[in-house]
Amino acid sequence: MAVGFFWAALCAYLLGAVLYVLFIIKQHTLFSRVGLGALGAGFVLQTVHLVRVYYEIGYFPVVNLPQSFSFFAWALVGTFFIFQARFNLRVLGSFVAPLAAVLLISSSLFPVESLPQKPSYHSIWLPIHVVSMFLGNGIFAVAFLVGVMYLIQERAIKTKKFGFFFRRLPSLDRLDALNYGCLVSGFPLLSLGMITGAIYAQVSLGAYWRWDPMEVWSLITWLLYAAFLHQRLTVGWQGRRAAIMAIIGFTILLFTFLGVGTLLTGYHSYALPGGPS
Repeated sequence: MAVGFFWAALCAYLLGAVLYVLFIIKQHTLFSRVGLGALGAGFVLQTVHLVRVYYEIGYFPVVNLPQSFSFFAWALVGTFFIFQARFNLRVLGSFVAPLAAVLLISSSLFPVESLPQKPSYHSIWLPIHVVSMFLGNGIFAVAFLVGVMYLIQERAIKTKKFGFFFRRLPSLDRLDALNYGCLVSGFPLLSLGMITGAIYAQVSLGAYWRWDPMEVWSLITWLLYAAFLHQRLTVGWQGRRAAIMAIIGFTILLFTFLGVGTLLTGYHSYALPGGPS
């Protein structure tokens, strides 16, 4: 059963989270190296889990909330490895690993229950839309974490209170560079997700746009990040402003993902029953 790979991935993420927390406390590189390996093993196990679930249920496993939590964790960890290879910020794992573990734990809290299949689940546009959106979400989650680190580090410098995090976090310039990298790579994926989502809606529902609450809030999120990118490229927003915008943007994105999907009624509303298959 694919569920075995799910629990193995969760254990690996939890181990990675513990090791990365020990790394940020003790500052021994061995903890970060083993933690990176644990996250890598968890990512591989979760990939196998997702592939097996796909073949067991016959469609891309992102149609309910627990499946979405699980896929979000996968996208977040995959994004982390990309930026780790590019920027080599070991401390980033101390923030990403616990968040990925929390997402998988959240997914596991729901009961396993089969959902009725819909013809629209089998459209090729569903995985294209979902993968691009969740990878974009994963990148903006990293930007959010980087923004938090930036504000913590900036406060330490301004107040000259060089406490626990000061020597453990990267310089403000490196954090700002990573924030910019997240923006310029996440926005195209978010745009691709919006476009393919419209195509998927046309194929499955006969209309590109239906003023569904999720559509409206996704557009609001896209416009916010578009404005942020414009300000960054033309006005030169960086540093503290960029960090705050990354935090605000992801907060609205998270509301769109969770609040709109669970509290408001629409064809994007999550089917709450279900869980790891």
